[in-house]
Amino acid sequence: MTAPTVGVDIREVDPRDGLQIETPIPTAAKLELVDALAATGVRRMEVTSFVSPRAIPALADAEAVAAHLDRWPRVTFSALVAGLGGARRALAAGLTRLEYVVSASDGHSRANVGRGSAESIALIAPVAELVHQAGGHLEVIIAIAFDCPFDGPTPPERVSEIARRAVLSGADSLSVADTIGTATPVRVCDVLTRVRSAAPGMDLGLHLHDTRGQGLANAWAAYTLGIRQFDASVGGLGGCPFAPGASGNIATEELAYMFEDGGIATGIDLDKTLSAARVAERLLDKPLGSGLLRAGGRPVPATAAAD
Repeated sequence: MTAPTVGVDIREVDPRDGLQIETPIPTAAKLELVDALAATGVRRMEVTSFVSPRAIPALADAEAVAAHLDRWPRVTFSALVAGLGGARRALAAGLTRLEYVVSASDGHSRANVGRGSAESIALIAPVAELVHQAGGHLEVIIAIAFDCPFDGPTPPERVSEIARRAVLSGADSLSVADTIGTATPVRVCDVLTRVRSAAPGMDLGLHLHDTRGQGLANAWAAYTLGIRQFDASVGGLGGCPFAPGASGNIATEELAYMFEDGGIATGIDLDKTLSAARVAERLLDKPLGSGLLRAGGRPVPATAAAD
């Protein structure tokens, strides 16, 4: 089989999803991490979340982080919000590309944002209006798109219906999230195909966790369906604090390694990405789970290295 060659766009989510379940680190340390990540060549970065500091203390300094983002003009920064209050805070802080999360299950929605899924869907329109008034872009992320730790399997038609409602409510793009890392390639293809049918022509991304070791296989399956936008986190950091068992994201370095080795351009420098993962390890004072971080890339023969 001939490998596809069309490039992909990887969004780095380490400063938000990667740090949200960790012990809080100083703002200066976060900016050091952002600097290391910006050096990798990523074009988009989800840098923080404007949510309750009581719920997510690790991201309580969202405004302070946002105040320094003009240091990296080549990176398009975005932030996650869970409602109108967070959207107002983010816009006031100068971030106009926002992600609004909607859980596909009531159990996770209530644990995550304190309201049912239908209530979160109803908020898409006013959040979109607020963002558009500021000249911004709203991405709706459909969380728990495959399984919920509280309610069990998520019906695929539920995900496609949320996608349809999001488009009608003013979303500019969509992302499907395997929040607790239970998806497999067959299920990924099924859900993405349904979402594509419900939201034809809409930009569509994929947010994957590697909790059960299926993350890269799921990314490749999505690529074969035409998905070109993926979220990832250096070192495989991340997880949802309100979804039991939701461990790390797919690692940016492993995703880039897989695509680049398949002839698919990512624009990401693998060595600098590994360096950024080591910065994250140092700042968090713990080893990260990425296999590529431990083993390194493909070996280079000594003669080739000498040349």
